[in-house]
Amino acid sequence: MARSIDINLTTRRLTLLEDGQPVREYPVGIGKPSTPTPTGHFTIAEKAIVTDPSFGTRWMGLSGGQGYGLHGTYNEASVGRAMSHGCVRMRISDAEELYDLVEVGTPVILHR
Repeated sequence: MARSIDINLTTRRLTLLEDGQPVREYPVGIGKPSTPTPTGHFTIAEKAIVTDPSFGTRWMGLSGGQGYGLHGTYNEASVGRAMSHGCVRMRISDAEELYDLVEVGTPVILHR
């Protein structure tokens, strides 16, 4: 089973795919206009369990060395909105679920 992540920045939805078929979907927050979320092809480069007010309880860093990642947020009102510094924000429970379902190396596509 090959897993990948598709993030549609326009609809602000993250879809987890298994063998190209959607298996989970989550609402996400994205970067604000002055600090937009990048588009392109990435991979999950690192995973960490964190206890940080800014990143919730899970961090999934993206490849590319720019410091962007997928993470939880305690500010759930920001999920579904363009408010971050470029990272993809998720509800804490969603980030924890996704964290357990993906591995380092999982492909991630960010697009409009």
